[in-house]
Amino acid sequence: MASEAARRRHSLFKPCIDLHDGVVKQIVGGTLSEHEPGELKTNFVASQSSSEFAILYKENGLEGGHVIKLGPGNDAAARDALRAWPGGLQVGGGITEDNALEWIEAGASKVIVTSYLFPGAKFSLERLEKLAAKVRPERLVVDVSEFLIHAADVEGLCKGIDEELVRRLGEWVKIPTTYAGGAKDISDLDLVDRLSNGKVDLTYGSALDIFGGRLVKFEELVKCHNEAKAKAGTV
Repeated sequence: MASEAARRRHSLFKPCIDLHDGVVKQIVGGTLSEHEPGELKTNFVASQSSSEFAILYKENGLEGGHVIKLGPGNDAAARDALRAWPGGLQVGGGITEDNALEWIEAGASKVIVTSYLFPGAKFSLERLEKLAAKVRPERLVVDVSEFLIHAADVEGLCKGIDEELVRRLGEWVKIPTTYAGGAKDISDLDLVDRLSNGKVDLTYGSALDIFGGRLVKFEELVKCHNEAKAKAGTV
């Protein structure tokens, strides 16, 4: 029988579908700006639809992935992905009290809420409470049922994760947490597992072969993901 230590939770791979202008893309995080659109740097533009990526994740049992709408013009593509895997994906980008329930009804397992909660760069508890009342706390990803942390300074650069941030997240978090930014090697999943004691999951973007990368193979990453689930006895 596996020991208790061996059966602790282990960090898992959480897939993503980043949408920009209605297309699946991989973008260098710090270059996305409403005020300076000309500064945008793109690592990858997919020929596949958002629904094709959703089906790929579904076929490999990769639950808890996120669909992120980076600006306007992405609603249709986001809905296509949710239709392809109802209940299997979270959605974020432009989520407010007025449309959160609409996205849950469209098939999102959870809604990811960010800027709406910070009017004037100040956190609004009132907005959070209203959202939680509409869609229930367990369907919200912020600090209600789950964290999604984007390390924008390293995102899209494939130069390694922010190890100190991951270590701190492992110390701080009490709820499911996913880190995104800088993953460049399949061993980064084990690194995040060690640094966070299995409390933080990892998203791969530009390094992954399905996004045009040459550093990490999707099939090998899924294998590592499944091995981590087996270690924890969650398969």
